[in-house]
Amino acid sequence: MSALRKKFGSDYQVVTTTSSSHQKDKRRKRQRFVDKNGRCNVQHGNLGGETSRYLSDLFTTLVDLKWRWNLFIFILTYTVAWLFMALVWWVIAYIRGDLYRTHDENYTPCVANVYNFPSAFLFFIETEATIGYGHRYITDKCPEGIILFLFQSILGSIVDAFLIGCMFIKMSQPKKRAETLMFSENAAISMRDGKLTLMFRVGNLRNSHMVSAQIRCKLLKSRQTPEGEFLPLDQLELDVGFSTGADQLFLVSPLTICHVIDTKSPFYELSQGSMQTEQFEIVVILEGIVETTGMTCQARTSYTEDEVLWGHRFFPVISLEEGFFKVDYSQFHATFEVPTPPYSVKEQDEALLMSSPLMAPSLCNSREKNNSLDCLELLEDQESTTKLPAKVQKMTGRDGLPRKLLRMSSTTSEMTYSLGELPMKLQRISSVPGVSEEKQVTKTTKIATESISKSVADLPPKLQRMAGGGGRMDGHLPPKLRKMNSDRFT
Repeated sequence: MSALRKKFGSDYQVVTTTSSSHQKDKRRKRQRFVDKNGRCNVQHGNLGGETSRYLSDLFTTLVDLKWRWNLFIFILTYTVAWLFMALVWWVIAYIRGDLYRTHDENYTPCVANVYNFPSAFLFFIETEATIGYGHRYITDKCPEGIILFLFQSILGSIVDAFLIGCMFIKMSQPKKRAETLMFSENAAISMRDGKLTLMFRVGNLRNSHMVSAQIRCKLLKSRQTPEGEFLPLDQLELDVGFSTGADQLFLVSPLTICHVIDTKSPFYELSQGSMQTEQFEIVVILEGIVETTGMTCQARTSYTEDEVLWGHRFFPVISLEEGFFKVDYSQFHATFEVPTPPYSVKEQDEALLMSSPLMAPSLCNSREKNNSLDCLELLEDQESTTKLPAKVQKMTGRDGLPRKLLRMSSTTSEMTYSLGELPMKLQRISSVPGVSEEKQVTKTTKIATESISKSVADLPPKLQRMAGGGGRMDGHLPPKLRKMNSDRFT
């Protein structure tokens, strides 16, 4: 504990899984869609005549059965098949009269040394299992026995392939491989790289790797559409790095999976207070190819709203030893508290916008170029409000300027800014003698002067005399205002 506080600060507090076990008992229990072990709590009912579809795919139906039913069907099938074929051989011996002439040395039976049902059963077992003791054998004096022997061989091969294949697939299923893939008991929400992030941890207990491991997250939450339709289990995708490739895992050591909460996230309006009343479930799906068998394995788990810890971070579990990295799985589920704002990302963005008017230039820079006219109007309105008097603002305002002129001026400023970032050689190449920026600025200034003269002509005579007959009134303004006004036109 002291080493952790020395490393992370005195405000951090470790929260282990044992300390939170008592709190789990107090949490309200509600129905989960996916259990912690990955089992889906879904039952199919009222199928009606659709149950015949299970028999059309009998092999998959047998593989999906539980082990006790698989063993029962395996033993029952072989037992019934052996008894039926033994009965057929006994019937052939009975019809031919071989059962009553077993001690006649001059008589050739269909099957030698078959004189009752147990001996017929032993003959079938020896033939089917290819044991071949040599005491009981079929003779060439029995054509019906030869045909039955061919049918027995074909039927036995089919039964062996079906049942033994079913048992092999059942035993080699990668479901048990998922038992060695771990998920953290809780998920955490805290700041990472300056952004509010939802995090959980995954780990692999085996030394064999999961090839092409990929992780996906689904948010299950009930909602109602604007049309009034109620969706009880609406599935929303949580981005855990699909656009950047971070969802492709190299799972040789425990990894922390992150979902950045932004404007595109379903948790954009989620705060610490609202999480107490929200009901949702995060389903995590980890898929990969088992390195030893080459079969695809899938592990699942889920986190409900009471299993998401706000203001927590996972305890580090990897340490550097002499010549190798050591993973301490005793701290795999442990978390510690970190300072985290209790507000949602939406509330933080709104507070950031309303905190200071100085955010306007940065907002304008983040918009598209087609909105540059609005940004220009916003910036110049702020400058005129803070620098010029009310009368001068009205006389030199931008309300009288045509909108086409504003677009031209904003486009010229954007071109000047973009050329300023280029090297000197490229700036000389980009400048065309016929269409220079100085000519464009001169033309723009001329149009602006004419528009201002027209606006001054509409003023009362007293103000027109102050303005000097419609021109610029620099001669009648104080030096400070003249300088501010000249800076505005340049």
